[in-house]
Amino acid sequence: MKNEVTQATQKKDLPNLRQNFSAAIQSEKIQDLIFNTLGDKVRAQKFIAAISSVVATNPALQECDSYTVINSALLGEAMQLPPSPQLGYYYMLPFKDNNNNRKVATFVMGYKGYIQLAVRSGYYKFINASEVVQGEYLGRDPLTREPRFAFFEKDEQREGREIIGYMAIIQLVSGFTKAIYWDYNKMLEHAHTYSAAFNKNSYKNLQEGKVPQKDMWKYSSFWYKSFDDMATKTMLRQIISKWGIMSVEMVQAFENDTSYTDADGRTYFDNKQVVNQVQKDVEENTGKVELPFEELEQEEDLDSQAENLFNQSEEEPAFMKEV
Repeated sequence: MKNEVTQATQKKDLPNLRQNFSAAIQSEKIQDLIFNTLGDKVRAQKFIAAISSVVATNPALQECDSYTVINSALLGEAMQLPPSPQLGYYYMLPFKDNNNNRKVATFVMGYKGYIQLAVRSGYYKFINASEVVQGEYLGRDPLTREPRFAFFEKDEQREGREIIGYMAIIQLVSGFTKAIYWDYNKMLEHAHTYSAAFNKNSYKNLQEGKVPQKDMWKYSSFWYKSFDDMATKTMLRQIISKWGIMSVEMVQAFENDTSYTDADGRTYFDNKQVVNQVQKDVEENTGKVELPFEELEQEEDLDSQAENLFNQSEEEPAFMKEV
């Protein structure tokens, strides 16, 4: 579907997609494009209504190149994920593209989206990911090198304890089980290396309250605002891509996460081209990343989400048993 959108938008008779979103989405050519891409007029009408509602309530998206908004939403629709930021399956995050003097909407998968696709695939009997606090990590099996855990039974036992790492576990319907563990420093280095909008030294200053209020706009990356949620998403990506079975939809999610596609068909990714320029702007104080983090604050807390969506099996593997 993505290639169809790209080819169609290269035609000269399409409207100027840099125009106001309301005008672009109402144009006959764009509506024909959406109808032809989705293949069903009723579905297309619902899609137009849903994306128009999201953009109408987000002033930052209204300033974005209309094509990048439409393409991001079509990617979500291709995976049958609703665009509502309250659900948190995926986000359309605006940021400044100084190379082309505009703002673009980037397609970013939420960790809930990965869980949704994994559960929907039918391959997984059990899937979970969470923080690991002091006292829960028991080291690795000396033979298999598999991580071992003993999680506290009550939330009160975890409160106030230092987060020392992050884990993820999957169990396939076939019975295959795999768990992975990263300590906190490994996750911090991962974010520092692969997210152009994040810096571990700046994050330390933020945690210590050393950032002046006037400079807080520089810390709008999800890694700054919700490090643990981003770490959870990272663990899910790692375990599913390396050890799980990936459906066609999951492959599409992995390939397009943190990307946007331009009207000429070129695709850009978070840690490669476009956001490198954004990070440069931040460092030089000539521009800023603009991400609607109020949307993330509307998500359910991770524990309730884990209870409702993660646990697909009544029985946990032996090394996951609580103490």
